[in-house]
Amino acid sequence: MAEEEYGFVDWSQMGEQGKNSGPNKVDCKELKEFKLMARQGYWAKNHKLRAQVYQQLIKAIPCRTVTPDAEVYRDIMGSAATKKPSSKIPLPDFVDGNPVPPYCLKAEAVASVHQVINCMAGQFPDISHCPSLPAVTSLLLHFSVDEAQCFEHVSRMLACNEPGKRLLDQTYLAYESGCMTFGDLANKYCAPAHKLIVATAQDVLEVYSDWQQWVLGDLPFSHVARVMDIFLVEGYKVLYRVALALLKFYRKHKQGGQGAKGEQQQQQQDSGKVRRDIKAFVTGIASTVTPDKLLEKAFSIRLFSRKEITLLQLTNEKSLQQKGITVKQKRRNVQLALNPDTFSSEIVSAKEMRDIWSWIPERFALCQPQLLFTTSNHGCSLNRFYSHCEGYEPTLLLLRTTDGDVCGAFLSTDWEERKRDGNKLSFFGTGECFVFRLKPEMERYEWVVIRHPELASSIKPQGQEDAATSEGQTSNGNTLQQPEKAAGDLSPFLSARHFNLNSKNTSMFMAGTFDSIIVGGGEGNALYIDSELNHGRSERCTTFDNPPLCAENFQVALLEVWGFIDAMAS
Repeated sequence: MAEEEYGFVDWSQMGEQGKNSGPNKVDCKELKEFKLMARQGYWAKNHKLRAQVYQQLIKAIPCRTVTPDAEVYRDIMGSAATKKPSSKIPLPDFVDGNPVPPYCLKAEAVASVHQVINCMAGQFPDISHCPSLPAVTSLLLHFSVDEAQCFEHVSRMLACNEPGKRLLDQTYLAYESGCMTFGDLANKYCAPAHKLIVATAQDVLEVYSDWQQWVLGDLPFSHVARVMDIFLVEGYKVLYRVALALLKFYRKHKQGGQGAKGEQQQQQQDSGKVRRDIKAFVTGIASTVTPDKLLEKAFSIRLFSRKEITLLQLTNEKSLQQKGITVKQKRRNVQLALNPDTFSSEIVSAKEMRDIWSWIPERFALCQPQLLFTTSNHGCSLNRFYSHCEGYEPTLLLLRTTDGDVCGAFLSTDWEERKRDGNKLSFFGTGECFVFRLKPEMERYEWVVIRHPELASSIKPQGQEDAATSEGQTSNGNTLQQPEKAAGDLSPFLSARHFNLNSKNTSMFMAGTFDSIIVGGGEGNALYIDSELNHGRSERCTTFDNPPLCAENFQVALLEVWGFIDAMAS
């Protein structure tokens, strides 16, 4: 009986999880089969079978040559292993104050989690930041016959050395860049929910710093166990999927309580209040969202491939390193923190600028806007435009026409790049560029390849992940669609040059000469502004596939360019 073998579990709390129904054997060795079974919840109703599968999957994790095992734990603990553990023993600093979620453990078993984690702290001195460790250890203790087996399983997850595989963040740099990457993905794949967070929280990055905790810590046991089933097979990307799905459900929950009109009228509040609100929603999600429904939503999101997400994460890590942020430190509240009393633009309000700021890549989250150029102060001269904007990367161009329309562009590359080919017109920039309009209505238009990856292609390396299975089914029969991969070996957030584009026109981001500046190219220009910065035109262009951002031929009333200044260095 599982009740006898797995004595840490409080079976009175387990409900359906503790009935040990369904299959009692898994007869497969191929990753593809495991992937399908995990998504189906094949072993979800048989505790003993799930424990056996976990042991098989964790044993298969490639690890460092010297990885502590169950015998090491028994040798270290000695007679202490036979003594009653105490939860009063503090957890290591590297868990960042995160408590042990009890899930369905007996009260005394929580003390065992403390004991296991403290033993791991001595065996893994290189761990400096691992907030998810209490939740993972607590989960695996449910499926362990003793503390030593739990110790070995968690140790193998920490010691994983498979190239490109990520299981548990173990440094502040990895964790914080993961939060930034989640912000990028939320911005891209959960735009309405992301907009809600931007509208309600003073510090968006602070809210998103909880994204792992939503999944590993706040979810009920019935839900998080299903996530762990897939996580052990597919890795870190599953955590992103589930957290994005939770964000979508949270937005639906808020919209249901207040209606669409109420959502639009959301007032900004302390970020801590928003964090507590999301935590309360996720903790109580079982009343409205089943584990199958959560996973169905998670796998319906069309994400980049694991490789592309890893490269995006590395870019965010590099950005943090360049700012000197490698260890946990008190972070100044600068994310989207535009003070209405000090922010001053003649084109947009502080709220409108916050909306624009929410669209930019997360690695600029620790930056704040600085006005570089404005026609009202610097005059209508293209030469002065260049002299004030060169040396800044990226920049944000804002434009108001004499008809009252407001539009603009996020430009990823230094305008000085235009000098590369002399006076010859040449386009530069990356796929991070986008154009937008604010008035009469707000809309962003991204690089066309992001929305239509079929416009680009590249040679995929053999064995690239996510090819194992194209679709699975939940245990209730609903189809889990495997997302199509975005084209290319790098995320479109990065650079166009890594893509084999069907048309050169799809990468005409920005250009500048002595007589004009141009944003977007191909069959037309999203924005064309003349040398006197007072006349221009806006057309549908191939690069962004946008409609005209304002009147096709317009007169400039005011033009501003904003730079991104590192607030940590100021």
